[in-house]
Amino acid sequence: MFLRFFFPRALYEPNTVFSIGDPSDFDIGIDQRFLMTNRIWVVREPGRLFVIYARCTHLGCTPEWKPAENKFKCPCHGSGYDAEGVNFEGPAPRPMDRAHLQQDATGKIIVDTSRLFMDDPRAGMNQFNDPGAFLSV
Repeated sequence: MFLRFFFPRALYEPNTVFSIGDPSDFDIGIDQRFLMTNRIWVVREPGRLFVIYARCTHLGCTPEWKPAENKFKCPCHGSGYDAEGVNFEGPAPRPMDRAHLQQDATGKIIVDTSRLFMDDPRAGMNQFNDPGAFLSV
């Protein structure tokens, strides 16, 4: 017990600012490459790309992408989200947040999960169309 005092008890979190590659690296649909390492999904739609932060707005669980049902489903309490992260079933009070995006000088996409964009219909706030919430591709 005495020796444990000299070793730090620190948790190491992944960096909140990271590169995910070029826009051309992503096909139309949901990309799960960064779910385990950075807790995000990259969503590419015709004309735009955005990043959903994989945290249920009910209690903070990590939902699962169900491609057969074309929805995100939280395994804990059953909240359901469509392919854009907008809630439509269960106890989730609002859509999942989106992370800040920008392109660096070489065209690589830089994601910042410490800067999140929210949509809260009850508060009359929708930041999903704000600069940085998506990239036009």
